[in-house]
Amino acid sequence: MDADAIDEGRTRWQARYDKARKRDADFSTLSGDEVAPVYGPRPGDTYEGFERIGWPGEYPFTRGLYPTGYRGRTWTIRQFAGFGNARQTNERYKTILANGGGGLSVAFDMPTLMGRDSDDPRSLGEVGHCGVAIDSAADMEVLFDGITLGDVTTSMTISGPAVPVFCMYLVAAERQGVDPGVLNGTLQTDIFKEYIAQKEWLFQPEPHLRLIGDLMEHCATAIPAYKPLSVSGYHIREAGATAAQELAYTLADGFGYVELGIARGLDVDVFAPGLSFFFDAHVDFFEEIAKFRAARRIWARWMRDVYGATTDKAQWLRFHTQTAGVSLTAQQPYNNVVRTAVEALAAVLGGTNSLHTNALDETLALPSEQAAEIALRTQQVLMEETGVGNVADPLGGSWYIEQLTDRIEADAEKIFEQITERGRRAHPDGKHPVGPITSGILRGIEDGWFTGEIAESAFRYQSALEKGDKKVVGVNVNTGSVTGDLEILRVSHEVERDQAATLAARKEARDDTKVTAALDAMLAAARDGSSMIPPMLDAVRAEATLGEICGALRDEWGTYTEPPGF
Repeated sequence: MDADAIDEGRTRWQARYDKARKRDADFSTLSGDEVAPVYGPRPGDTYEGFERIGWPGEYPFTRGLYPTGYRGRTWTIRQFAGFGNARQTNERYKTILANGGGGLSVAFDMPTLMGRDSDDPRSLGEVGHCGVAIDSAADMEVLFDGITLGDVTTSMTISGPAVPVFCMYLVAAERQGVDPGVLNGTLQTDIFKEYIAQKEWLFQPEPHLRLIGDLMEHCATAIPAYKPLSVSGYHIREAGATAAQELAYTLADGFGYVELGIARGLDVDVFAPGLSFFFDAHVDFFEEIAKFRAARRIWARWMRDVYGATTDKAQWLRFHTQTAGVSLTAQQPYNNVVRTAVEALAAVLGGTNSLHTNALDETLALPSEQAAEIALRTQQVLMEETGVGNVADPLGGSWYIEQLTDRIEADAEKIFEQITERGRRAHPDGKHPVGPITSGILRGIEDGWFTGEIAESAFRYQSALEKGDKKVVGVNVNTGSVTGDLEILRVSHEVERDQAATLAARKEARDDTKVTAALDAMLAAARDGSSMIPPMLDAVRAEATLGEICGALRDEWGTYTEPPGF
């Protein structure tokens, strides 16, 4: 790019920066030197390819979505929490908020993630152990008791039964007297990544997509600030994918949901801002920063050039980051504090919009209060003491960072072509029911391509680890330690008994006639093609349980069996 074009861009950026709201904060170094809000080529300099880097707040958004960077607003500190029953988790949420947490992220237990009630025989031994047990809207009321849902942003990490759980959240807001239309937060809902990596699906892919489409339409019209889809690369990376695979599979999933919205007749400029993303921040510091920068650039280009988005917000890739659980070790667990801090810093330098930091003991159990506090303070030290939020994209223009960003982008584009080619083979006539990327994703799920690619990447890393080519401190190098055992959080099995008893009492107190009628109306909607959201809300208001709702839909739609792989 020539000097005049670069200087014109700087002038545009300056005008937008001057008009934007800034935080009342000290933007100087520890020594007291003032720093500029962004840095770039010197006036009059040329920079080949600078259009791919650009200025913060301008297409292709490599350097961030806002001209102010974190000077306008910092990332949201969002701690992931959930264990035992709703009352226990509610107490933890209040502690997080009182200690400076900016948002809540709900972790659900395995029965809830699989659409099972706590009294289901298949839930035995799992209730409340990896998250909070939610059986009905009454549990959701308790979960947010004393926390006004209109005043906090809430992220819910659940995909298979995401829509009925979201309906419970809406009903809990209604019972608080909060207008659901003002709610703000994120629901994961990303079913593609379940088939690809996490394996927590309920039905065949098509019925899941049907529910997701209904949810997208409902939120676009009734809850405009709420993001009904958080497209998740986190679980793909945790399963063993490389950085480029995580990025490419995640963005491809996102393109699939864009195609779903367009196929539903939705305006891409209206529904696309309701999509958000969830990435892993792994321990390779510079590669992770480059991954986040490449993600914004790829998404903006595809949204504009492929899907016809015309507004900045429809081209923005907004994302939450969680530090890498898979990088944590049971050996020498205090080393995990260092790993998490490095990963969190990479996320911030990559421009994350919100961040969760893992606790040092999460490889062993759900975090203790002390470990959760250290994880929270890690973010607060980064935010308040290090100055990393003073400058937008401070590593932009680094030869290494820009080369890594370009490389990851190129690797991702090759994977997109592989996915598209699978779609072409599935539909050689070019008549895709939803869209070409969606066809390729579904074909890759059906024939096990995604899981095979991830398994191969995981195998290569494990082999390198066992040979000593990749080193993990405390595991295959520097293994001597004076650290004793940790005190870890243990969830009592009494939680399961109490939850089942509470559920039985609620079933006894409700009007079963209303429950049956509401479930029948929901199934009628499933058959006639109308939106599933209104009848599902009615079923939730009648205190139908999660297991009853999901069980009725399983009976109607059937289940899914993963193809065998060797």
